[in-house]
Amino acid sequence: MLIGILQTGQAPDVLRTEMGDYPDMFIRLLANRGLTFKTFHVEAMEFPKDVHDCDGWLITGSRHGAYEDHAFIKPLEDFIRDAFAHRVPIVGICFGHQIIAQALGGKVEKFKGGWAVGPQDYNFGGETISLNAWHQDQVVERPEAAEVIGSNAFCENAALLYGDSAYTVQAHPEYGNEFIDGLMRTRGKGLVPDELMQQARARFSDRNSSAAIADRIADFFKQTRN
Repeated sequence: MLIGILQTGQAPDVLRTEMGDYPDMFIRLLANRGLTFKTFHVEAMEFPKDVHDCDGWLITGSRHGAYEDHAFIKPLEDFIRDAFAHRVPIVGICFGHQIIAQALGGKVEKFKGGWAVGPQDYNFGGETISLNAWHQDQVVERPEAAEVIGSNAFCENAALLYGDSAYTVQAHPEYGNEFIDGLMRTRGKGLVPDELMQQARARFSDRNSSAAIADRIADFFKQTRN
């Protein structure tokens, strides 16, 4: 099954050299699950010609806000709506989670409660899922088509399911602790409160559920659609 990765941002230069860019992280995350990948750098206006060019789509994270005025935002929203209308499955992570919600009628904004950084615990239908996060923006109003499947006290709409058409997660299953630490070193200072970064580092030894989410993403892509 061919999955098109829609790249909406880039890792910091020094981290990209050491750990790869966002598409590399997703390819590692979803390895050995019957999926192949092709990347389109939509942030640089490299878009697929058609929503059927791949069997499914995955939208990455980004340092941009979904509500900001960037050239790629409106074409990406149009692409999302087109894919949704044709029931081509879409997965969105962090920015991807937010832009899908916005494109389908939800609202994204800079959350008044501040940042979520590093390991966070989420309730997925009674199961505790622990994932790394790096965000201040949130989906504050979800689209009518979206069902909440993951949340916590800080982030109500932490994971959303749109029937068999879209599966989105606010946190970053593709981010390891080393990458989160790198983000704190390269982008966190002066932006994220020091206390939050200290708390994140203190939890790096906690269990991480990235593999469980990778399984769910792969299962979502591969499920039978009539």
